[in-house]
Amino acid sequence: MSQTPSELKYASSHEWARLEEDGTVTVGITDHAQEALGDVVFVELPGVGDTLAAGDDAGVVESVKAASDIYAPIGGEVIAVNSALEDEPETVNADPYNDGWFYKLQPTDTGELDKLLSAEDYQQHCDDED
Repeated sequence: MSQTPSELKYASSHEWARLEEDGTVTVGITDHAQEALGDVVFVELPGVGDTLAAGDDAGVVESVKAASDIYAPIGGEVIAVNSALEDEPETVNADPYNDGWFYKLQPTDTGELDKLLSAEDYQQHCDDED
């Protein structure tokens, strides 16, 4: 059973977003997504300074099974990337919500978070997909 932390917001494309105390937003893929992908072997992240709109391609996750695009759950400027994933992409499998985060945004509009799914709604979305 996948973990779905209640404090996060979720995109139907299986990314999560966490509003931080400083107003930035941290983004990664969900436990459900990493389980479906299998062993992650490579992560391509956006560049610091890139500006993304909600739904834009933000990178790629490659596993032993498949490659999958990562989408921006909300818009903003990329202010940091998790460079540790370059050498240890398997961190995404081990800890998708903490050490396995992908990038941080300075959001254009934090109100976009309200358009994302709650943990309960995301879990229902996953159940409907299965």
